[in-house]
Amino acid sequence: MSIKIMVVDEHKILREGLATLIAKQPNMEIVGEAADGREALDLVEKNTPDLILMDITMPNLNGIEATRKIKSKRPEIEIIALSLHSDRRFVLGMIGAGASGYLIKQCTFDELVLAINTVMEGKKYLSPEISNILVEEYVRKDSQEKAIIDSKLTPREREILQLLAEGKNTKEIASNLSISVKTVETHRRHIKRKLKANSVAELTKIAIKEGLTSL
Repeated sequence: MSIKIMVVDEHKILREGLATLIAKQPNMEIVGEAADGREALDLVEKNTPDLILMDITMPNLNGIEATRKIKSKRPEIEIIALSLHSDRRFVLGMIGAGASGYLIKQCTFDELVLAINTVMEGKKYLSPEISNILVEEYVRKDSQEKAIIDSKLTPREREILQLLAEGKNTKEIASNLSISVKTVETHRRHIKRKLKANSVAELTKIAIKEGLTSL
């Protein structure tokens, strides 16, 4: 039986290139493509993939939050991060959200195939470029260090913070999340209070620093 794979990346040329290569594998098939995390959430229920290749820094909903949401609803779906970033924050964020693998985009296609097959066997796969120190630090949990956003904000507040940092206004956020403008305003007040920020500019700096979104 073929492994049903969905590719999530904001760059269309990369999605299509990966899809073409993956479709040539005898034990794999592409069942969907998405340009951001929110689109991925919509497609998951329709296409029921076995595995998702997930970019991290995407508009509307980043890969870490999308992974967290997908794994909470469909824990059987395997997720492999495929990112340009090897930064500790992104690695720990994705693994903590439930990803079973983490690949750097500079990897070869052979390594990607190996990672997919490894993860589908119930194992973890990390690119050699990802330092063992980071893995050990996460597994031990000795430092008890948590990102400010993860420790202080609810999942809904993290979603709203990302959209605020990306320049969305209150009405746009309300429409995007299918909630009322009043609810968005309440969440924004709570976010500012929890993060001790006085402006959207300060919230944007925090969101970028913590890897919730990018410039």
